[in-house]
Amino acid sequence: MTEPDLFGVTTEESGPRQGSGAETPDASAPLAARMRPRTLDEFRGQEHLLGEGKAIRAMLERGVPSSMILWGPPGSGKTTLAYLIARRTDATFAPFSAVTDGIGRVRELVREAAERLAATGRRTILFCDEIHRFNKAQQDAFLPHVEAGTVILIGATTENPSFEVVRPLLSRAPVYVLRALDAEDLTAILRDAMTSGDRGLGLTGVQWDDDALTLIATASDGDARRALGALEAAAGLAGATGRIDVGLAREALQHRFAAYDKAGEEHYNLISALHKAVRGSDPDGALYWLARMIDGGEDGLYIARRLVRMASEDIGLADPQALAVAIAARDAYHFLGSPEGELALAESVLYLATAPKSNRAYEAWSAARARARETPAEPVPLHIRNAPTPLMKELGYGRGYRYDPAEPEGVAAQTYLPETLLGERYYVPGRFGYEKTVAARLAWWEARRGEAEGGGAPGDGGSGQP
Repeated sequence: MTEPDLFGVTTEESGPRQGSGAETPDASAPLAARMRPRTLDEFRGQEHLLGEGKAIRAMLERGVPSSMILWGPPGSGKTTLAYLIARRTDATFAPFSAVTDGIGRVRELVREAAERLAATGRRTILFCDEIHRFNKAQQDAFLPHVEAGTVILIGATTENPSFEVVRPLLSRAPVYVLRALDAEDLTAILRDAMTSGDRGLGLTGVQWDDDALTLIATASDGDARRALGALEAAAGLAGATGRIDVGLAREALQHRFAAYDKAGEEHYNLISALHKAVRGSDPDGALYWLARMIDGGEDGLYIARRLVRMASEDIGLADPQALAVAIAARDAYHFLGSPEGELALAESVLYLATAPKSNRAYEAWSAARARARETPAEPVPLHIRNAPTPLMKELGYGRGYRYDPAEPEGVAAQTYLPETLLGERYYVPGRFGYEKTVAARLAWWEARRGEAEGGGAPGDGGSGQP
């Protein structure tokens, strides 16, 4: 029985064996498919996994494949690596996609794997592309077959497995992270494609400038598939005997889409980067991450909401105007939309990044909230209770209350916490920005209260509030 392998080549059901010779790819296939590595020597990048003494290299040298999850961006080589693992360990490669195939197809592949194992002793690598697209129950269906050794599961995903893959599966299939290819690796891949005559563009007569290949490699954001697609487009524009120069490469690239997923991990990575750049008082970094989010299609109002949070959490009373600026940016973006409203967001980001920082309000609120939950039954002191009825007045509600604005220094010698909590402090102003003024004012009030309680003359030690 024959079936097409990963590269569109017909092979025996048992799969291609290492050293069986190079397959002849379909000349009509896209360049990216034709240039897929056929051996580990042709595989570029991922030295942290395939270098001497590294995890996957050691597994291949033992010749015993194991289940794993390959997590990495598009075009980093997940599918190709899984295929090469199958070849190197003499296992059958049985690929399917969680996008186009269902559990019925999985059962069929598992049944074939069990029959093959019983008849020949040959193992099967069950390769599930986009494994995060399967729901929890579908992912759980792999477990008994993996545990029994019927199949070796290699799952590929562009999403964070911590969020998208069930924990029992993660405990049986370690996660290996593939990195986006660097420009040097991509340039080498492009040069291989230009010089390869059996699979690439080596027989077309098209010439190239090194600067053009460098531009394509840099603009492809670590994605080999994207780089080879752009190169093929450039070759098409150049014609049979033309030359790929920088201008032609730029034309083939067209618009460079941002690597961003509004619902995935990059959404959280970029908003985290923006928040931390603001907190770290780096206006340039903050503007850059804002631009990345905007170009990626992020909702401007979501960004505005997070800016409001930053103003409260990281700046607080060090600059009370920061919250007003963030709210104004939100309103401006809501009123104008994109692209006009984006400038208001940028202005807010710059203001927040350059404002003095303090998380004392955030810490004070957290501490007070925790204390309130620990002491939910503490009674309100009688002197600060409201007394709207005669009975309440007879019971002492409001007795002894002093009206602060009527005091000589504008502050009365009285307390406002429950008796068991007297002396506790939740808000301690910082040393920067407006909080320096707040700290001085609180110290002045505390001194005045102490003088009043001790019988000192009102106003001793200072004249007027700071």
